[in-house]
Amino acid sequence: MSRIKRGTTTRQKHKRILDQAKGYRGRRKNTIRIARQAVEKAGQYAYRDRKIKKRNFRALWIQRINAAVRAEGLTYSQFMHGTKLAGIELDRKVMADLAMNEGAAFKAIIDQAKKALPA
Repeated sequence: MSRIKRGTTTRQKHKRILDQAKGYRGRRKNTIRIARQAVEKAGQYAYRDRKIKKRNFRALWIQRINAAVRAEGLTYSQFMHGTKLAGIELDRKVMADLAMNEGAAFKAIIDQAKKALPA
């Protein structure tokens, strides 16, 4: 029986890691042990930050809505409560976009929310 040589498989694995580490500084880009650690850590950061990105955008949308609503004499929480009572089912992303780009349309939503609030 002939023996199996593993060079091609190992080279493919190493090449995949080094391709992912392209652009890193120092030995992180060309030494397999250090590159593997760097690529694994980069993957952990990417996974974590995909979640944080959603969190940051939601916070940004809330700030934009709050700023637009306060100009009309309401707080953010009062406005959101009013939209729930009025049956307006727009998410924060769309409302923030309306507040930034379509002032008249957002003012109409604010008026509906104000009417729905108990006096």
